[in-house]
Amino acid sequence: MSAMGVLFIVMAVVIALRNLYFVSTQLSFEFYLDNYTNGDITNEKFVIAMLIGGGFLLYWGRFRKKDDDDEVDDSDHRRRPPSPG
Repeated sequence: MSAMGVLFIVMAVVIALRNLYFVSTQLSFEFYLDNYTNGDITNEKFVIAMLIGGGFLLYWGRFRKKDDDDEVDDSDHRRRPPSPG
């Protein structure tokens, strides 16, 4: 899951920079920032959602992985020593 989190964050940054370039070349920087705070559903709001989702996936994949490693499954033969006999 941490790889998906990194992918979400990288794509959000790419989209934000692309929007900054396209909007700032034709309109003002204030218009770009206004898209983050206005009431309309804009591409910039999806950037915020992708950053939050990517952060959650990073947390889930990186830090929750340590909790899952403590549990041993019957189907997991790599961590269990072979039974004598």
